[in-house]
Formats: sequence, structure tokens, C-alpha cells
Amino acid sequence: MRALLALVVAMLALGEPSGAAAWAAVGLGLMVTLLDGVDGWLARKSGMASAFGARFDLEVDAFLVLALSVLTWRHGKTGPWILASGLMRYLFVAAGWPLPWMRRPLPPSRRRQTVCVVQIGSFLVALLPVVPAPVATILTTLSLAALCYSFLVDVLWLRQMA
Repeated sequence: MRALLALVVAMLALGEPSGAAAWAAVGLGLMVTLLDGVDGWLARKSGMASAFGARFDLEVDAFLVLALSVLTWRHGKTGPWILASGLMRYLFVAAGWPLPWMRRPLPPSRRRQTVCVVQIGSFLVALLPVVPAPVATILTTLSLAALCYSFLVDVLWLRQMA
């Protein structure tokens, strides 16, 4: 799975974006996402799930969203504002440096998992060469709004717990 993610990231280094590169990024991103789901399911089913595994999975997902947000922008499907989707996790972590209450662990959340899948799915659809930029922009704007809502819920919960 990490090797496939590395290939998605490598797509960023390619020259001019093309339809073939977009199809490849979508295919690789879809494989990463499907394997990630199977991996998590197997870990839970076999009793091998761990806090480390869950955190590692979260960070891999965040990095995939960052790579896909850059690709979506580079392929002319959205404006640079879409990078907010990819940077949100890292801004959240950085906020913990001056605000210790932001470093508290969050309880597991189906909302967070759902928003993550929506984010990745929206980027994969937006990157498809057959999807026009205005449709991609609407789709990714809605997924960014869902992501902002999810982070707001978590920040408010952390603040309340402080």
C-alpha cells in the first residue's frame, strides 16, 4: 500500500499534467484506498489492530489527501484553495504546538472515517479526465466543507475537554 502511495506522490514530479497521468493517479489512488480498507478490516478481524496502526493509517490517509489535492489543482480541476484539504491535518497538528489542549487524543469517530472516504473519493472523481473542472470544483468544495465541519467538531470537543 505504501508503495502505491509513493507512486501517487511520484505523479507530482511528472512534467505537464495529462489525461494518462490523471487516469494513472486515479487508478493508483483507488488501489491505495481499497487496500487500506482491506488492511484495516483484516487487522480488526484478526485482533491485530493497534493504536499505532490506527495512527499510521490516519497519517497515510492524510498524505494521500495532500497528494490528491495537489494533483487536482495541477490538473486544472480546481484552484489552489483546494490545498486546504491536503494541509488541514498538518495545520491541526501544528496548532497543538502552542495549544496543549489540541494535543489530547480524540476518541474514534465514524464521522472522521466517513469524511476521509468522502475526501479521497471526491478527489478521485474530480481527477477523472471526463469530469469537467466546474463539476470537480463543486465536488471538492463540498468535500472541503465536510472536512472543515469535521475538524471544527473535533476542535470544539478538545476545547471543551480542556
